[in-house]
Amino acid sequence: MTEWRTAPASEVKPGDRVRVANGNELTVTRVEDGFFGVMLAFVEDTPERWFKQPVQETAEVQIRQ
Repeated sequence: MTEWRTAPASEVKPGDRVRVANGNELTVTRVEDGFFGVMLAFVEDTPERWFKQPVQETAEVQIRQ
């Protein structure tokens, strides 16, 4: 059974599988900070897909355990 924990976006690091408020899930390969000053951008860059999800640093996200 997959378990998720709630944490602020600022705790996410490369390798984490995250789910954001809008339901998008991604495996983070890179975290870009300073995105519009108060935001982060989670990037999934894999052979299967490239995806970038901006989130506020203080937003709560789900991180798969």
